[in-house]
Amino acid sequence: MTNTLIFVDLASDDPDAAGRFYAEVFGWENDARPRGEYHRMVPGGFFKKSDGTDSEIGNLHLGIFKAANARPHPEPAGVEPRGLSTEGRKPRIWVLIGDDDSADRILGAAAGLGAELLWRDHYWAEFNGYNHAFRDPWGNEIVLWGKAGASPEIPESFTRE
Repeated sequence: MTNTLIFVDLASDDPDAAGRFYAEVFGWENDARPRGEYHRMVPGGFFKKSDGTDSEIGNLHLGIFKAANARPHPEPAGVEPRGLSTEGRKPRIWVLIGDDDSADRILGAAAGLGAELLWRDHYWAEFNGYNHAFRDPWGNEIVLWGKAGASPEIPESFTRE
């Protein structure tokens, strides 16, 4: 068996507020463990098989850790750096838009909670998908992905590559 990706963490100076943000924007369960220090965001459900039924593989979870004292760590008081990264590129999180949701609703909810819209309405032919992006109030970039399907009709207003 190869090494398995099980979690991705985002830094926040307020994990409790970040947990509420992601719960409202995406409808994920906000599992505070412990509240204000580390929050596990649980989308629920399972990855789908090609026939649309659930596989036995559960969806990945997202962690939110407190930048001032990233847990777990052998030093109880944590170590430097203790602030959020503000310069240069950092990892991005990609979220597949659910069949029962929309980019417009997600982007509107995120912006209403203080996120910055980075772009919207872009088609990427290489992976046949529509994408949009925002930066959360803690500086993390989230890319939304929408499946374009077979023989997609790309709206005239969309940018493309």
